[in-house]
Amino acid sequence: MTDSRRRIDARSLRALAHPLRMRLLEMLRLDGPSTGTHLAARVGESTGTVSWHLRHLAEHGFIEDVPERGTRRERWWRAVVDPRDLHTSEFRQDPEARGALDVYMHEFFRQQGERLLESFADADEMGPEWVRARIASDWSGVRLTVDQLADLNRRVVELIHEATRGPEQPGAATVVLQFQSFPRRPKDGTASADPSETTEADPPTEPDEDSR
Repeated sequence: MTDSRRRIDARSLRALAHPLRMRLLEMLRLDGPSTGTHLAARVGESTGTVSWHLRHLAEHGFIEDVPERGTRRERWWRAVVDPRDLHTSEFRQDPEARGALDVYMHEFFRQQGERLLESFADADEMGPEWVRARIASDWSGVRLTVDQLADLNRRVVELIHEATRGPEQPGAATVVLQFQSFPRRPKDGTASADPSETTEADPPTEPDEDSR
């Protein structure tokens, strides 16, 4: 599988690591092109403030102008279709980038939680088939080696790429895919439990509506 994704460097990270910029970028990615005036109304900020942040995002290649839709009085903006990777290990030893990394990660996970809560709040507006198809699951506490975790992550990403490549299918809608997997350091000062003393629950084949 060819990976054409572009990594975020320290300069781009510092430019993006602002709660309002990240929110504006997310809106453009999820909801499509928009104007500074419309975005300002959505976030409750002045048009001038939002326009300044949009130009900053454009300078660093996160968004771009849509000249065919703009006018002399109003510019349209769209997110650049260019998924980017952020490797946090590259910035943790950089004092200048570490602060930006902390801001970015806190806002990133806040946005993810907000999207998940929105999904539950909007359930009545979705068709029943979409409610049945969605899932929010937690398999915390499983025991894996570093190699097993890396292989699991690789396979999940490959499945996502397989499902999203190619032309858009009839009936397609915007879907939020969230995936996290990470080791947890014991918080009680003891070593991790012996694998022989732990059991792994069988994952549900089809979660009921209350678990989604």
